[in-house]
Amino acid sequence: MQYDTIRYSVRNNIAVVEFSRPDVMNALNTQMRAELLHATKQAEKDARVLVMTGKGRAFCSGQDLGDRATVASTDLERTLRDEYVPMLMAIYDCKIPTISAVNGPAAGAGANLALSADVVIATESAMFLQAFTRIGLIPDAGGTYFLPRQVGLPKAMGSALFAEPITAQQASDQGMIWEAVPDDKFEEVWKDRATQLANGPTAAYQRVKQSLRQSYDNTLEKQLMLEAKLQGELGRSHDFREGVLAFLDKRPAAFEGR
Repeated sequence: MQYDTIRYSVRNNIAVVEFSRPDVMNALNTQMRAELLHATKQAEKDARVLVMTGKGRAFCSGQDLGDRATVASTDLERTLRDEYVPMLMAIYDCKIPTISAVNGPAAGAGANLALSADVVIATESAMFLQAFTRIGLIPDAGGTYFLPRQVGLPKAMGSALFAEPITAQQASDQGMIWEAVPDDKFEEVWKDRATQLANGPTAAYQRVKQSLRQSYDNTLEKQLMLEAKLQGELGRSHDFREGVLAFLDKRPAAFEGR
């Protein structure tokens, strides 16, 4: 697939998707959603970690509302069902760890696109905005799912009802994101984090995601049984053997992701 609205690159087992519509603060349109879906699936084949970030001063400003005629004729249910759902599920179910490197404002669907990743790292100058009620809508793109799980119902409700900006530091303090870092250290930090994951035990990461997410629906007994099952699978992996040998040899482990 030829990418026109994003840039896709792979280096050292790190796939980077850069949203590349800076003139509209990387707003999402149909083509961009299709390209992001494709790139996410491609990254599973090419790399051991996926990073999403934005070009220019914004991460993503959400749905592209610039074309009045298009917006007026938009079937929001169809757009969400046919375009957003496949894209977001591909990111959420990605077989490799995913990072949102939020370089600037993330608003509306852009905020929830960021939250769909496993880890969110943001510049201190970034902000998150559930802007939907400003135009008479509810949070979508997974906002009603991610927010209450990450910050609790009271904070999620306030974010959705008042549609007020939340700074990156506030988001970090509330548990919405992993960390907020100084702007001048941002690129260094997310690249270091991505490198750590790219060199790590990929099979274990995949099962970390599975087990933590299923815990919301499981009883303690079911979760303990799931842990036993997944741990048994990992106990037969190359990376487990390598990890133990490295520990005994007092050297860094050379994980291969298998």
